[in-house]
This record gives sequence, C-alpha cells and structure tokens, in this order.
Amino acid sequence: MSAGIDLPNDAVTMTVDGHIAIITINRPEARNAVNGNVASAMEVALDHLDGDDDLWVGIITGEGTAFCAGADLKEIAAGNAGGLATKRGGFGGIVAHPRETPLIAAVNGPAVAGGCEILLSCDMAVVADHVVIGIPEVKRALVAAAGGLFRLPRAIGPALAMELALTGDPIPAQQALDLGLINRVVAADQVMTEARALAERVAVNAPLAVKASKAIVRGAFEKTEQELFRESGQAMAAMAQTEDFAEGPRAFIEKRAPEWKGR
Repeated sequence: MSAGIDLPNDAVTMTVDGHIAIITINRPEARNAVNGNVASAMEVALDHLDGDDDLWVGIITGEGTAFCAGADLKEIAAGNAGGLATKRGGFGGIVAHPRETPLIAAVNGPAVAGGCEILLSCDMAVVADHVVIGIPEVKRALVAAAGGLFRLPRAIGPALAMELALTGDPIPAQQALDLGLINRVVAADQVMTEARALAERVAVNAPLAVKASKAIVRGAFEKTEQELFRESGQAMAAMAQTEDFAEGPRAFIEKRAPEWKGR
C-alpha cells in the first residue's frame, strides 16, 4: 500500500510502496519543466530517500506524457535562472545531489535539455519507445551546464556526444539503448511497470551492499584503478561489520530468502 510523503510544494510528489519510493515531477501543464518549486521539492524528496533506512531504491518520473522538458524558459527569460537549482542538488535539485540510494528514471516522454541531464544523473533508465533524448541547448543560445556535456561522453563516447552537443539534435530511445545510455525500451504504457520490476530486482538485495556497489560503479570513469580497488576493499570491510553480512550466507545455507535489515 502506497503512502505519500509531505514535500514543500506540489510541484513534486513522493509516494512510498514497501522499500521503493516514486518521485514524480508534477507540472504536466508545463511539460514538467523545472522551476524553483520543482528544484526545492526535489531536493527534499532525495534527502528523504537517503535519510529513510527503509527506502532502498527510488524511481523518478513525470506526470502526464512528459518526463521533463528541462528548464522552464519562462523563468530564464524572467531572470530567474538561479532559482532553478539548489545549493546542494544543483539544477532541479537533483543533478548534483550527493545521494547514495539508487535511482531509476522512468522516462515517459521526451528527455531533452535539463530532462536529459536529469536522466544522466540517475543510475538506470527505462524509456518509452517513442522518446527522444538530447541536449538542444545550443539551439537557444544556452549551454548544457547541468552535467550533460561531461556525463554524455562518458555514457556514449566522445564522438557522438560531441555531435549531440554541437548540433542540438536528439537520438531516439532505441539508439540510446544500443549505445548503453539506458537500460530498457518499452511501450509507453509499460514504462512504470518495467521500472517497478527493475526496482524490485534491486530491492531484494542487501541495501548497504547495493549502495556501496553503486558508488564504486559511479566512480569507474573518474578514478584510478588503484583508488577503486582501495574503495572496493573498504566497502567490503564495512559490510563485514553489518548484520546483513551474516544474514546473507545464513539464508543461503538455510535455503530461504534473506531478511535484510539495512544495518
């Protein structure tokens, strides 16, 4: 049974079902474009996701038929560009948020500009088959300053990333899948179903081990192998001090599903 979480405003909603949190950008009338309310509420939602030991994975999506159209250009034109970011979370309260809990993007509509950068800040993505993904900022005399210009080349390689950045043209979902940018392409009416299925596959695992593994994978393109070996060993040593570390082998021996405590 789902339960709602109170946020500072209704531009973002958050519901919890078991160990899974669903965060929804709720501005369908503006194609879920980011304004100050979205950014502030999103940061609070992600803080709650990390702060609740019973939440092991999150899903972010958009209300209606859009995922996120990026920055609200009306806000930018009015001189409010700075209000579209938070101090800790960056653009949309999310792209620079120092979260530990895995987050899956359930992309039900075009993910362009800041919407693409929100997708890139997530750990996995399920995308509708009609969706296009890109960073068209140059078409509006803007710069994709919320991570797209460096996260995109890490994900799909420098040549194509440069093409997308300089032409502003998007790529279709299937091409994004073939390039390894996203995890699944499904029919539009199956996006949340598939995202939930993926989240449930994550949530059956030991939550502390999942968080530690996510952090090391995230650092794979930013740190040396020496650093990553050291961090992997530190993570394993930390896990050995937890209750879940004993529960995993015990459940295997007893031929039952493990009962994770997250501690």
